[in-house]
Amino acid sequence: MTDTSISGAKALIACLRNEGVDTIFGYPGGVLLPLYDELYDSDIRHILVRHEQGAAHAADGYARATGKVGVCLATSGPGATNLVTGIANAYMDSVPIVAITGQVPTPMIGNDAFQEADITGITLPITKHNYLIKNINDLPWVVKEAFYIASTGRPGPVLIDLPKDITTEEFEFEYPKRVYLRGYHPDIAVDNDRVKRAASMIRESKRPVIYAGGGVIISNAASELLKLAETIMAPVTTTLLGIGAFPGTHQLALGMPGMHGTKYANYAIQESDLLITVGARFDDRVTGKIDAFAPHAKVIHIDIDPAEIGKNIRVDLPIIGNAGPVMQSLGSHLQGMQTRSQEWLAKIAAWKKEQPLQYNRSENVIKPQQVVQEFYDACPDAIIVTEVGQNQMWAAQYFKFESPRTFITSGGLGTMGYGFPAAMGAKVGCPDKTVIDIAGDGSFQMMSQELATVAKNDIKVIVAILNNGNLGMVRQWQQLFFDERYSYTNIADSVDFVKLAEAYGLIGIRVDEPSGISSAISEALAADRTVVIDFVVDPMENVFPMVPAGAAINEILDLEVAS
Repeated sequence: MTDTSISGAKALIACLRNEGVDTIFGYPGGVLLPLYDELYDSDIRHILVRHEQGAAHAADGYARATGKVGVCLATSGPGATNLVTGIANAYMDSVPIVAITGQVPTPMIGNDAFQEADITGITLPITKHNYLIKNINDLPWVVKEAFYIASTGRPGPVLIDLPKDITTEEFEFEYPKRVYLRGYHPDIAVDNDRVKRAASMIRESKRPVIYAGGGVIISNAASELLKLAETIMAPVTTTLLGIGAFPGTHQLALGMPGMHGTKYANYAIQESDLLITVGARFDDRVTGKIDAFAPHAKVIHIDIDPAEIGKNIRVDLPIIGNAGPVMQSLGSHLQGMQTRSQEWLAKIAAWKKEQPLQYNRSENVIKPQQVVQEFYDACPDAIIVTEVGQNQMWAAQYFKFESPRTFITSGGLGTMGYGFPAAMGAKVGCPDKTVIDIAGDGSFQMMSQELATVAKNDIKVIVAILNNGNLGMVRQWQQLFFDERYSYTNIADSVDFVKLAEAYGLIGIRVDEPSGISSAISEALAADRTVVIDFVVDPMENVFPMVPAGAAINEILDLEVAS
């Protein structure tokens, strides 16, 4: 080796710096000691989580909030396998993260060595790509390719498995300036002929609906979506992961469609004659009974991933490409379009007036919807992160999101425990933003040990626990469809959340009556550290509207609201 040779561990740090990485969420272990020794002197911020799953979720939240690639780090064996849920979550929701795992030395791979796991094999179905580095000279290329693959096309997680001997071996380091991968060409030119056909279909339609998903946010195309909607005067419904892509208070906004979507979004889809789908994958929670979905509509599907076209729904006109350029081109073909008949918009306005989201208010017990509404009133520009379950749906329904990357949630995988570490990651990525985790008492307890992480690293988030003493969404299904047989969903009185927060040196607040909601929110916003607010809410409150599984999306169960 020459005087200019460096170790694989030092080279990896240099690679990460070249990719603009400023933060790693990780947890050390034996095979990573050479790398952690280099991190000791690095200017890259390392945040020590208390569980590797928290590292993956934090990297995910960081990526969604910033639009950059999130990075997490774990040791071999159980450290690597503890990342799996977070990697799967990022894969389902198309989130760009690079997960780096330690591995036993290359001569020991396959020998069932201590803390060995075939993590590339385990994660093959849940990564966009993964690598096991066996030659030190491949390391710079692997890192360059990993970040490129994770962040381009349809984003997703990439895993790099790094044997211990690769971290200690020395070589002549040079970081590649560009990447060329044969067979991977994510930059897709706009198909002008198909865009012209789409424009013609839009001009001919009488009852169009724009159905926008997370791809609009991923491609930073919210402004193009707004311009297109206003050009053609079409109402817009956004999926759970598309929330924030279109202003929630806009007159054309329909809210979320599907199982717990607004009635008027579902009615509009079912009566539309043209569904302009952008960056959405026709998830089963949106479509309900496939055969009965949008029965009168022709379908235009704009998506960067050809695999999504026709996967669930018959498509009349597919357009493969990035949502932003395609919508921009489409808008240019529709300039000067004659004003559409107001009959369709008037019908939707009537639905919105007659069938609003609603719940029975109470002076004696806290309704979770009111908590969400009061947070919106107090800080409408906050980044809202959620756990999974009823809390997630109430946040999606009652907080009016105006901007992209302000609603962060686990969509495809529905991962309980996601919200708090993801909120931590979002706050690290956006330190000047207010970040709130709207949580359930069940989900929060899955990753509550990360309270130690936010305390140690002076990361301030607000955790709003909608504490109904139950695994609420499962209890709701048991009530409605299993004859009220509440099998193992009651978790009431399992923990004192105020004392739990205080045990970590944080602030805990309990609110058990509606009159205390506003003051608790004000106190949390003014605090200098993480605050956990335990809102003791109505234990039998359900999420409505609701489309039962297997039903058409206009077959809706709803609450009888007291007058």
